[in-house]
Amino acid sequence: MDNIILIGAPLDSGKRSAGCLMGPDAYRTAGLAPALSDLGYKVSDWGNLSPAEHPHDDPEAHIYAHRETIGWTNRLMRAGQEAMSKGLPIFLGGDHALSLGSVAGVSAHAAEKGQPQFVLWLDAHTDYHTPETTDSGNLHGTPIGYFTGRKGFGGFPKLAKPVPQENVCIMGLRSVDQAERDAMQDTKIRAYDMRMIDESGFAKPLAEFLAIVKKAKGALHVSLDVDFLDPSFAPAVGTTVPGGATMREAHLVMEMISDSGLMSSLDLVELNPFLDERGRTAQVMVDLAASALGRRVFDRPTRAFT
Repeated sequence: MDNIILIGAPLDSGKRSAGCLMGPDAYRTAGLAPALSDLGYKVSDWGNLSPAEHPHDDPEAHIYAHRETIGWTNRLMRAGQEAMSKGLPIFLGGDHALSLGSVAGVSAHAAEKGQPQFVLWLDAHTDYHTPETTDSGNLHGTPIGYFTGRKGFGGFPKLAKPVPQENVCIMGLRSVDQAERDAMQDTKIRAYDMRMIDESGFAKPLAEFLAIVKKAKGALHVSLDVDFLDPSFAPAVGTTVPGGATMREAHLVMEMISDSGLMSSLDLVELNPFLDERGRTAQVMVDLAASALGRRVFDRPTRAFT
């Protein structure tokens, strides 16, 4: 796919801490479009979306910004489905609640084509809650629950075809609450925590998953959360969890995705520029996106953050 479509989603409704709405413009400022153009892609920027019309939320409700997030899901689902027919969409977040809509949209497109949808979730968290199970009331912890068809998402767009559990692979886990841990035990989701990664590395389980996607001739959506990375070099996230992927490990994952040629859509989520240091997290995420689309380490310029 030679066409890349940037879709800004300044969505800040998935949690109570503000700042992710600045993420899309931070990626632009960090040079995402030029970085991808330099790799030979034609890059179109659709600008920043806004949520579909929705009723006002009750600020006292347990679920934070429930209706606004449904509005975002509707808008992003339509945008994702449209973009898939024109190129490879990159959804610029925004918090991880944007994936409620991005995955719903790209999987609807895959269903129309009769193609199985796969999802690689790079994250410290499973995000397998539902609005009925979340203690925090924050919907950025629910996307995998939604797009795999868990109950409890009344009011959200109906999925044409949920993503089968066995088509989802989560890597980088290191912060999972007991309710999610218990629920995950009964699923076929492929989940790799950092203890497993310490023992086997990223390459083996990722290669196995990519081989499954290739054999099925599937579409692959990659969702990259800033907190997949260790906060020592990617601090601009509201859910910092020590012990994440190193820079080299993260680039290995992206380069393997590039080598596979399977990625059909991408999320870049949970960047909070308010918490960044001289824009370095935004630049790291731009570099990782470029790696996933063909840039190699020896092509990467040296940068100073002073």
